[in-house]
Amino acid sequence: MENAEAAHADVAANLARVKAEIAAAARAAGRAAESVTLVAVTKTHGPERIRPALAAGHRIFGENRVQEAKAKWPKLREEWAGIELHLIGPLQTNKAKDAVALFDVIETVDRDRLAAALAREMAAQGRRPRCFVEVNIGAEPQKAGIAADDVAAFVAACREDYKLPLVGLMCIPPHGEPPEPHFRRLVDLARRSSLPLASMGMSEDFAAAVGAGATHVRIGTAIFGPREAPQAAP
Repeated sequence: MENAEAAHADVAANLARVKAEIAAAARAAGRAAESVTLVAVTKTHGPERIRPALAAGHRIFGENRVQEAKAKWPKLREEWAGIELHLIGPLQTNKAKDAVALFDVIETVDRDRLAAALAREMAAQGRRPRCFVEVNIGAEPQKAGIAADDVAAFVAACREDYKLPLVGLMCIPPHGEPPEPHFRRLVDLARRSSLPLASMGMSEDFAAAVGAGATHVRIGTAIFGPREAPQAAP
């Protein structure tokens, strides 16, 4: 019992600290704290680790994998009202149906086949989760995402051909490089495409992201601690 209570207090304290740091970074940039949305990333963490954040009043969460989210969030949604769930990991086209059914926001739209699959499922299900286009902002060959130079054309296709409810752009800057230039470029690309939102910044660089204009930051480790090892299938 003591360990469980300590874990609950730990998550709640971490969450409060991160929110205070986001607010401070926003104020330093001349922005309102409310202009930045915290997506608390719960990938690999079980419900027992998530419930303290829910009990503390947080409602916006991010998951990397559709199957993992399906195993956790339907039950949590029965327990807690008002949850908004973001998909922040790569999405296979054959998981589009489940993604549209489960998530409120899909942040990783990155190719025409996926955009077409999402459009079909939105029409079939009558659900329209908001979408971000993922941008490979550092032109890294190992990473998913639309090339920065192709953003305008892809955004136009998502809007005109697929009728997706686009709201913003998302990126992960290259590891080992100063993130600020990449963050500023993403914000500029979003502005040029008349998209109001920019999802960027994680546990190690969210203050820089807020300073550059992030509207959403995706933070996991700083709140929930190191990732838990995935459970082996029975």
